[in-house]
Amino acid sequence: MNFEYKNIVVAVDGSRASERAFEKAIEVAKRNNGKMILSHVVDTRTFSSAEAYDQTLAYRSEVYANQLLEDYRKRATSAGITNVELNIEYGSPKVKIPKDVAKQYQADLIICGATGLNAVERFLIGSVSESITRYAKCDVLVVRDKI
Repeated sequence: MNFEYKNIVVAVDGSRASERAFEKAIEVAKRNNGKMILSHVVDTRTFSSAEAYDQTLAYRSEVYANQLLEDYRKRATSAGITNVELNIEYGSPKVKIPKDVAKQYQADLIICGATGLNAVERFLIGSVSESITRYAKCDVLVVRDKI
């Protein structure tokens, strides 16, 4: 069976684990001549109550997301990936990546890091990667960070 991944969603948040996921995604996209969709979800739950004190949090989160994705786009292009699309969402990454982003781009593979930036949430209610593997309708590759 000759199966190829054509629409590859890569969930990135700036963590070391998402960096490794991005590196793996480059390999997979090259091998499959696939489209790479770089997706970052601005987790609005993390600043919704704090925004009453600091109105710039949402703006700074959006600036960070744009810079992060643009950096990844440049690196993907330099590595030879010709079809790269950027996606910024707002809400919970646990829901947005597997349910909305994957559906919007007709993903046949989601690549994410095993651990991300929010260690407290992971401890209390589970990781983003765990949620992605549970709810995604396509294949999921969870990339472990090198120790």
